[in-house]
Amino acid sequence: MSEATEETGYEDTYDDLLLPPLQYRFDGPDDAPVIVLGPALGATWHMWDRQLPVLGGNWRLLRYELPGHGGAPAEPASSVDDLARRLLAVLDDEGIDTFGYAGCELGAAIGARLALLRPDRVAALALVSAAARYSTADSWRQRAVVIRAGGLERTATATPGRWFTEAFLATQPAITEWAVQMVRTTDAACYVAACEALAAFDIRDALGGITVPTLVVAGADDTETPPADARLLLAGIPDARLAVVPATGHLAPVEEPAAIGELLVRHFDSAWAERAPQSTPFAPAPPPVPPRMPAAAAPPAAPAPPDTHGEGLRIRRELLGDADADAAAALAGEFGGAFEEFATRWAWGGTWARPGLDRKARSLVALTALTALGHLGDLAGHTRAALRSGLTPGEIEETLVHAAVYCGLPAARAALDTARAVIREETDRA
Repeated sequence: MSEATEETGYEDTYDDLLLPPLQYRFDGPDDAPVIVLGPALGATWHMWDRQLPVLGGNWRLLRYELPGHGGAPAEPASSVDDLARRLLAVLDDEGIDTFGYAGCELGAAIGARLALLRPDRVAALALVSAAARYSTADSWRQRAVVIRAGGLERTATATPGRWFTEAFLATQPAITEWAVQMVRTTDAACYVAACEALAAFDIRDALGGITVPTLVVAGADDTETPPADARLLLAGIPDARLAVVPATGHLAPVEEPAAIGELLVRHFDSAWAERAPQSTPFAPAPPPVPPRMPAAAAPPAAPAPPDTHGEGLRIRRELLGDADADAAAALAGEFGGAFEEFATRWAWGGTWARPGLDRKARSLVALTALTALGHLGDLAGHTRAALRSGLTPGEIEETLVHAAVYCGLPAARAALDTARAVIREETDRA
């Protein structure tokens, strides 16, 4: 079979579907079965370069860029499902019905969602450096705050320490610099959107629905998605297999390319050999059922009342952080618990959940009102909420400068001092 390398992308085909473009390329024989390779957050499709020799002989490899990565169009994705749908649109455009999928970190999250959304199309799945939930939602939102405040430079500099083991960093300075440059040149808004997507990603209760042959690969020294995360996947996914690669960090395909390549070849070869041939991609429609006389209509059930407390706790957790939400929930049944339940239900679930204003606007209103009233303790929390709503430190400062005209200089100066301390604390984290 002849080798072919092709680079392509979206055209006007997807305008009607309103799907932003994904940049992608093919390597390997045109007539071979397809394996999709998904990248980690901050990495480009080049993170899979060293798997091409071992995979590209018998497989047609589709590699794609995350939005804003590697020069790809900067169209932020709001969720992991959004990325999965964009990738399915690429596969549809290319006429690819069935495919294998291997992804690392965010790329693995996309693969897991594909296996849940379209198990009829995913022939086999490999999840590298993966988790059912990545760290905590709080940690991803915190990273987004740092990037909104100061750009990607600090995150880029810290990335090699997250991706690789110390031994690898000590002996591979060129790859270390390559990793920094990849993140540094990523579109910041797309990186932030991906952080928010990972903050919302949680498939712990859905793992039993992944029914395709699945290989879970973990680096033994991965501090971002440690082997414990891999074992949780193994326990939840029926018949999944686990491989732990010794002395390897988070970006395992780069740190141990030969080991990862061998694991993928064995997994996909085995899965394709065991895959039963299908004459049609979908089961035939069942025969029509003869119509029956309608039964007497039952009165419609009354709609369930909205769970304003649950929604309020979710919003409170997203904006004030896990520590605040957990502390409020822990007071249930104790002195002060009724007050926290009331505040969560009516302030956060009844007001912040209303559709009339977005979170940025509500944060601006809250900061101004708290400045006028001199409630500096609450203003500290709402400064944190404002950052997590997407406001920048500059926008918060401008709000308090504007408030000074109406609330008075002393009140605004006290608010600025309080906000400054919170902003320093929030943005000093790498």
